[in-house]
Amino acid sequence: MRAVRIARVVAIAMLAAVAASCTTTATARFYTLESTATADGASSAPGSVMVGPVTIPAAVDRPEFVIQVAPNRVEVEEFNRWVAPLGDSIARVVAGNLVVILGTPDVAAGPLANFNPAYLVTIDVQRFDSTRGQAAVLEAVWTVRKIAGGETHSSRTVARETVQGDSFEALAAAHSRALAKLSSDIATAIRAEAEQKP
Repeated sequence: MRAVRIARVVAIAMLAAVAASCTTTATARFYTLESTATADGASSAPGSVMVGPVTIPAAVDRPEFVIQVAPNRVEVEEFNRWVAPLGDSIARVVAGNLVVILGTPDVAAGPLANFNPAYLVTIDVQRFDSTRGQAAVLEAVWTVRKIAGGETHSSRTVARETVQGDSFEALAAAHSRALAKLSSDIATAIRAEAEQKP
């Protein structure tokens, strides 16, 4: 009889512990990348620009932050997530940066109806590394193609930005600054293509 009472007490205690853990579930936090470029004072580039597609390494192409914790180990942050797919966010941010740098509103991310770009920008992100409190590293191969004449310019951008703090918000901000560097390189190529004689 006493063993039955002890078993009931243990069962009730376990149920209470499970119920308590269910009520203290962590809340997911969502982060976004932002356009942070500033105008460089150069003349506006003629012609409209389409940004996309953007490809992302499979290891980081997911909603959760993937954090580098050792040379051969990462952690996936279940409760710290990107608000949108990284490929879409990168295209949107680069397009927003190009609007500012090139001084033209005629920049779009992804295909749009009745939008006939003069330049197509494709981006292949090869590294998108995140190390909390340390650095955000972006490495991308990109191409600018001028529709009239079909000239192309391809290059690689490697950007490493120091994370200013230990938060995920600071990490997202560092990635945004790295994308501003990528956008600046792309803008330089678009201007160079615009100066080419047809």
